[in-house]
Amino acid sequence: MRRVSDELGELDPEDRKIVQLARATRSRSAAAEGAAVRDQDGRTYTAGAVQLPTLQLSALALAVAMAASSGARGLEAAAIVTDADAVAPEDLDVVRDLAGSGIPVLRVDASGTVVERSTT
Repeated sequence: MRRVSDELGELDPEDRKIVQLARATRSRSAAAEGAAVRDQDGRTYTAGAVQLPTLQLSALALAVAMAASSGARGLEAAAIVTDADAVAPEDLDVVRDLAGSGIPVLRVDASGTVVERSTT
């Protein structure tokens, strides 16, 4: 695991915003994960993981779906707050489906520390 940033202050202000939104969404919903994405127009979309008997969605997949259903044609960045050891390959695929390759995806721990920066 590569530590990218020990403090939110080391992030670009727009990336800091999506990290904070992802953390707030996870906390507010008491979900296993929280995520936020920023589209090419600067709009943000947040989501918590969904675990229902007939529907399971990661927070990142749901945030991307919300962006797509709102008409976003691409993404600039994504952040996911999770206890997982890595961003799931399926989540990177979902981001890539909407935004293409080269999109940064920040994996953040519960304290707000960015522990990994992946790209699609």
